[in-house]
Amino acid sequence: MKIQLSSAIGTGPTRMAAFDDALLKTGTANYNLIRLSSVIPPESEIEVYKKKIKNQPGNWGDRLYVVMAEERTHTPNTEAWAGIGWVQDKKTGKGLLVEHEGFSEATVKQDILDSLKALMKGRNVNFGKINMEVIGGVCHKEAVCALVIAVFQAASWE
Repeated sequence: MKIQLSSAIGTGPTRMAAFDDALLKTGTANYNLIRLSSVIPPESEIEVYKKKIKNQPGNWGDRLYVVMAEERTHTPNTEAWAGIGWVQDKKTGKGLLVEHEGFSEATVKQDILDSLKALMKGRNVNFGKINMEVIGGVCHKEAVCALVIAVFQAASWE
């Protein structure tokens, strides 16, 4: 399985509009999002895109299975940060994802590190290096949404 991960900062007149703008920028706006827990299946590969996800799965209105972190703010001069961290076994591809949101980059990064260490410890595994994608922005005039989204797969309603 290929898990596509993308991040974006969205802006808009409302927090919802900023969230939609971030979804548009990642290529995930026209789906019905279904949040997953954070377990990476064996034989998976994570592809990180700095912009819109390439080869978008499915069609308009399909179910899109995702793990996502998103923080929104409409208060001027405040920050919004979101991040996803992951660890994977190099041999099997199985692993774990965590998602965190907050109002500072340092807090989000530390939460990701702490969570992944705890999840591995609880399972008595060590998947090695901790990877993360973190993004943030400052609210100026319009609302801001920081979004990191990991797309697992799309499914039609039929």
